[in-house]
Amino acid sequence: MTGGAHDTARRIVVVGDTLLDVDVSGTSERLSPDAPVPVVDVRTDDRRAGGAGLVATMLAKDGHDVTLVTVLSDDGRGEEVRALLPGVHVVAGPSGAPTPVKTRVRVVDHALVRIDEGCATPPVPDVTPEMTGALTGADAIVVADYGRGVAAAPALRAALSAVAAHTPVVWDPHPKGAEPVPGTTVATPNAAEARTSSGLGGDGVPFATDAAAALRERWGTHAVAVTMGDRGALVASPSGSRFVPAPSVTVGDPCGAGDRLAAGVAVALAGGADVVDAVAAGVADASAYLAAGGVTALFADRGTEPVAVPGVDRDAMRLVHRVRAEGGTVVATGGCFDLLHAGHARTLSAARALGDCLVVCLNSDDSVRALKGPERPIMTQDDRVELLLALDCVDAVVVFDEHTPDEALRRFRPDVWAKGGDYDAADLPEAATLAEWGGRVVTVPFHPGRSTTRLAAALAHVG
Repeated sequence: MTGGAHDTARRIVVVGDTLLDVDVSGTSERLSPDAPVPVVDVRTDDRRAGGAGLVATMLAKDGHDVTLVTVLSDDGRGEEVRALLPGVHVVAGPSGAPTPVKTRVRVVDHALVRIDEGCATPPVPDVTPEMTGALTGADAIVVADYGRGVAAAPALRAALSAVAAHTPVVWDPHPKGAEPVPGTTVATPNAAEARTSSGLGGDGVPFATDAAAALRERWGTHAVAVTMGDRGALVASPSGSRFVPAPSVTVGDPCGAGDRLAAGVAVALAGGADVVDAVAAGVADASAYLAAGGVTALFADRGTEPVAVPGVDRDAMRLVHRVRAEGGTVVATGGCFDLLHAGHARTLSAARALGDCLVVCLNSDDSVRALKGPERPIMTQDDRVELLLALDCVDAVVVFDEHTPDEALRRFRPDVWAKGGDYDAADLPEAATLAEWGGRVVTVPFHPGRSTTRLAAALAHVG
């Protein structure tokens, strides 16, 4: 579960504009005879609550007690949005405008077009007493401003200002939206939003440092975290500027990453973390969300996702399901990977080239001890997992306790099992297991002279 590092359920209130998001996915193999445009054969038509509704959904899926304060239209699509928010307590006033709909059309992994309906900026909506009253008693509040007026409503802004004096408030701004209320704990603009709001130019960490400091002073917030995509975030707070790097992940569809980050920051603040640590938690959550497949994986359990089972990480299962749904090839490899060296990196890179994702089956600490003796592993399994995931060629890691990965393999059934070596693929012990479902076993180039044992011995002499 993305965000699952936060074990205690919190009461989180999400405030903001809610949309209907539609993802149409299919294949395209021909052009229309009417015009030189691709014809999309639709395979899936997935619908979800977007905007503040997506933030609320993420938090509810993490097990938190979530209230969504928003406005909804009384048209049929407004009712559809309500139905797409199971587990979320919705406190909604009238929007006075049609439900905004954003439809993204994708062909396999490639975005083809986005179609917006009813997305013109409406008047600032009226706010009901129930909406302002829902802010009371929250452990943290997330304002997900999508520029449609909820965060600009005077009554709601006054209530948020009052609550910010004693409750953490995370404000995710929008270029067409309202400024964060003074006293906001942390605002989380991305680099483009920070550039628009600050009027500053430049790029990278120097720009983010200047923009975060300028916006913190302008908005009167406790802190500003300028997010920089896969690089991380730059936080300006009373203690100065801090750069928070992001873990290295393979990024596909970035939709919802900013929402995931803001949600993670709010949960961490609700748990008592300081701002910098909370932003670090949010950056980690956003990276894990993207590594797991993003918004596609978040909603993959609507009747089609394989059930997570012991021994196979849920994120790995989501990855495997997504790759298979797109017609891709799942590759797996395995080993202890205790002290990563050049031989490991070359083998893993070669294995990844065999398909569309690489899942590494990693011997647990207990499994390594049983195989190699009480002095091993040198590095714990958590460190080994982190190092493997830092490699661009590794998409997921599954830890197993047995001597062999056969049971783990049976659970996610890779199409290819790759192993480095100078022997026949048929001689590999996993060959019989892969044959159960028609999988293939492939050997990739073996690089003699590189081994963990040799590297450990060399390090011992250095010490």
